[in-house]
Amino acid sequence: MRDAAALCAELGHDVEERAPEIDTVAFVRAFMTVYAASAAKNMASLERQGLTPRREQFEPITWALHEMGLQVNAGAYLLAVEDLQRVARQVARFYETHDLWLTPVLTDPPWPLGMLDATWDDPLRGFFRASEICAFTPICNATGQPAMSVPLYWNAEGLPLGAHFMAPFGDEATLLRLAAQLEEARPWAERVPPLEA
Repeated sequence: MRDAAALCAELGHDVEERAPEIDTVAFVRAFMTVYAASAAKNMASLERQGLTPRREQFEPITWALHEMGLQVNAGAYLLAVEDLQRVARQVARFYETHDLWLTPVLTDPPWPLGMLDATWDDPLRGFFRASEICAFTPICNATGQPAMSVPLYWNAEGLPLGAHFMAPFGDEATLLRLAAQLEEARPWAERVPPLEA
């Protein structure tokens, strides 16, 4: 991230180390509640269409989230929505004094295929492993902030390490203008990670 921040500074942007004040514990709890309730709603939608969802038709994580969602009562769901709305306001306050927020896309280089696979014995394994390396993108999912991942840095193995820029609600234009500047300064269109057969 320091590399991306330095590049932005070179391009004439004011860069400072700041972040929104977010109650992360409340955010994670609320996100999981709404996410699970959404999985249960999706299954109910299938049933409404006359289909009968069966466990073997789904990946373990999807079925486990559905089962978790069935345990969410209306009060807990509305409290979770309220918590996510509070986080959205906390993030919005940050943008009163800042144009963008830069974070990593992932905290580690991309993992090999299979590292997030779930089993029926441990259906949420991949979900919780992903949360270890992907802490910032769910904030955009929950708050509606536009964001972009830009491959500004590549590790020794030739894998892109994304810089994640988030903008205020509805300000995709700022992201697109910045993306154009960054790509001109450090082109990535021709960069392709090595393929393994």
